[in-house]
Amino acid sequence: MSAPPLPVPFSPPRLLAFDLDGTLIIEQGLFVPDDSRAALTRLRAQGVKVAIVTGRDQPPPGVLEATRPDAVATHNGGRVEIGGELHSQLHFSSSELEAVLAHQLGGARVMAFTAEAVYIDTAPGMVVPDWLSRREHFPLAQAPRQAVTKIGFYHPGVASWRDELRSGDYGHLVYTGAQAPYPDFLTVTPGGADKGAALSIIAEQFGIPLAQVTVFGDSDNDEAMFMVAGRAVQVGDLPLLRPYAHDQVPGPEALGAYLHALADELERIGGLARPG
Repeated sequence: MSAPPLPVPFSPPRLLAFDLDGTLIIEQGLFVPDDSRAALTRLRAQGVKVAIVTGRDQPPPGVLEATRPDAVATHNGGRVEIGGELHSQLHFSSSELEAVLAHQLGGARVMAFTAEAVYIDTAPGMVVPDWLSRREHFPLAQAPRQAVTKIGFYHPGVASWRDELRSGDYGHLVYTGAQAPYPDFLTVTPGGADKGAALSIIAEQFGIPLAQVTVFGDSDNDEAMFMVAGRAVQVGDLPLLRPYAHDQVPGPEALGAYLHALADELERIGGLARPG
């Protein structure tokens, strides 16, 4: 599959930031496709930095090994690590947490995430998802009230709960999902915990202008970083992202071709200029 043409004149990015599910890897995947992995190796050799910016609470080990990221933002941007060290982390206040958890969604599956663990509340007889069954998890009632960084709801009525929270005293919280491509899944994070804010932190720490950042994403939680980055590459065809996208690739399996084209152009111009 051929890659989309790169912009003319070509302006080389200094930082590439990737969403995971549906973008760099297949949905709920554990590994980066070989073609993308090889292209990232080439790009790093040209001096390009790599960041992961994901809604997950932790990237799979296979993804970390393949990408060797310079920075990782998890929990939809609520937790940022740079060079393997914690830079920032946002938590709900006690009142925010209680308000978000006070839903009336009968039969909902609710999960709360801290930096260390997952806490879950399920309706009787509800099956725990495969990805969670592979990890240690605890009852939601045991979640430490001052350490929760993200809450997820699975229920067909999540949009109504989002709207109720937004219209009251909690409009400052960040809501993603409850629309295509995840109409039955709502994520809530503290105010300021979004992918655009996380990307801005990462770029600033590296001294890289946002105009020299290229981002890759496929879903509504990627909109915030599409809005601030100098270049946005949409993976898939979600209508919400089209107004922000400079380029588009069909799916994770096609991303490698785009990245190889980017590496080819960087090699043609001799890579990025190095400091000094």
